[in-house]
Amino acid sequence: MSFLKKYIRKYWKLFVVAVLFLTCEATVDLMQPTIMSKIVDVGVANNRMDYVLKMGSVMLLITAIGAIAASARNILSSRVSQKFGAELRSDLYRKIQSLSFENIDRFERASLVTRLTNDITQLQNFVNGLMRIFVKSPLLCIGSLIMAIRLNPHLAVVLAVVVPIVALLIVLNMRVGFPRFMRVQRALDEVNGVMREYLSGIRVVKAFNRFDFEMEKFNRTNTDYQMRMTSAMRAMAVFNPLIMLTMNFGIVAVIWLGGLRVDNGQMQVGQIIAFINYMTQILFSLMMISMVFNMFVRAKASTLRIGEVFGQTNTMTWIEGKTVNSTTGGRIDFENVSFSYDGKDGEPVLKQISLTCLPGETVGIVGSTGSGKTSLISLIPRFYDATSGTVKVNGVDVKELDPRLLREKIALVPQKTVLFTGSVIENIRWGKEEATPEEIEEAARMAEAHEFISSFPEGYETNLGQHGVNFSGGQKQRVSIARALVRKPEILILDDSTSAVDVATEARIKESLKRYAKGLTCLIIAQRITSVMDADKIVVLDQGEVAGIGTHDSLLRTCRVYQEIYESQVGKELQRDA
Repeated sequence: MSFLKKYIRKYWKLFVVAVLFLTCEATVDLMQPTIMSKIVDVGVANNRMDYVLKMGSVMLLITAIGAIAASARNILSSRVSQKFGAELRSDLYRKIQSLSFENIDRFERASLVTRLTNDITQLQNFVNGLMRIFVKSPLLCIGSLIMAIRLNPHLAVVLAVVVPIVALLIVLNMRVGFPRFMRVQRALDEVNGVMREYLSGIRVVKAFNRFDFEMEKFNRTNTDYQMRMTSAMRAMAVFNPLIMLTMNFGIVAVIWLGGLRVDNGQMQVGQIIAFINYMTQILFSLMMISMVFNMFVRAKASTLRIGEVFGQTNTMTWIEGKTVNSTTGGRIDFENVSFSYDGKDGEPVLKQISLTCLPGETVGIVGSTGSGKTSLISLIPRFYDATSGTVKVNGVDVKELDPRLLREKIALVPQKTVLFTGSVIENIRWGKEEATPEEIEEAARMAEAHEFISSFPEGYETNLGQHGVNFSGGQKQRVSIARALVRKPEILILDDSTSAVDVATEARIKESLKRYAKGLTCLIIAQRITSVMDADKIVVLDQGEVAGIGTHDSLLRTCRVYQEIYESQVGKELQRDA
């Protein structure tokens, strides 16, 4: 919870001002029963209308002062809580962006969404309540106790019994509620996870008519969330009636004991009225404290979950500001590199990889599904760090390089095409923010995207739907390639980025890349062996190990794995043609 210190330092002054207004408001509330008792015991009892009017005017005046204080407090509390929530959400979002993939993989994506939304809202609501009722309730409770004891010490014995019982109920309330609300937030993670999965795969669901299955899956998680929430609320709901019952017993005892004292001439009727008012204020205050503790329990659970993200220390370290030496082009060296997603104790997906990619080379990477192709290229821009061995770019260990500066030299077209809501030109400009229209058009031509983009009525200003839903798979891939090419990087990584385009279009893209890629290190991961046959060097991976390195002709002679891939994709077709 140390992450909250920043916000405490920033907002404590406004908080203190709000507390001052709250104190003024609570003081007004505490004065009213005493004034009322005087009106009854002095004005009404002695038939002094002038005294009644005078004290009634005083009561109206202090009530007006209390209303002004309450309005000021409401304005302050709303402003501070909203600013706090917005700033915390921005800081958490920034923190998530700064973490490595290894850190982010420790959380479900749906859980991160819940923490950014619901958990922060819970904390924001608590801060708002803290400035509105949580501070006022203890002030009112303590003040009412003091005023009641001052008014009649004998009746205050009732409070000495009632208040400790209520305090015990509130403590039990917290102990019972906290673990339940932690489970509620985890159940909400599950609901968000199912919703996110369904919405991202809605086309597949409709294509296979699996709506009923998805509905059943959602209902299971939704029912689980409902049951956990009901369990938490049911447990919390027991305590409020118990607190109310205890306080009402106290009021009955006050009326009974006060009546006896009035009969004996030891107490006046106005004092009983005032004492009951103070008892009612104590009851109201304790109910509010109980409600705020309920909010606190939920806020505490949310705070711990938010703190888990802020508590993450980036697993990557580097020398601040150290960048790639561009004089040597885009050389890449893998020296005995092994990698596991689960750290040193996990099952390695790459084993003792040694490989050199020279500046200006086009290197193809092939292998069966799960052989480690994408994992290998993920080590170059430092999405992950090698478990052992060294990955070098231009002769420097990437672990020493500032990831932000390293990635400025690299352009990546990922296996799963990702486009963002906005225009085509905005998506291409992700590669180079200051790119001119001419540079964008040149990149689009090389990616064979210019023709279909120009065919749209709005051309490059055509808006893409979410994830480019209004574009075909091949069109999205070509826009993604244009986004990488406009960057003019030293290293270009194409991760199976032409799988959705036809063979003729792929051939034209490759021809453009040959002209464009002079002096550029280009790594091409491909499922189709024809996509890399003309590469300067082909790396064959098999179960995380290098099975062969060489040209297409040499690998056909010497590498069994490459021969099998070639035979399965090309050889049988040639035999059929023959």
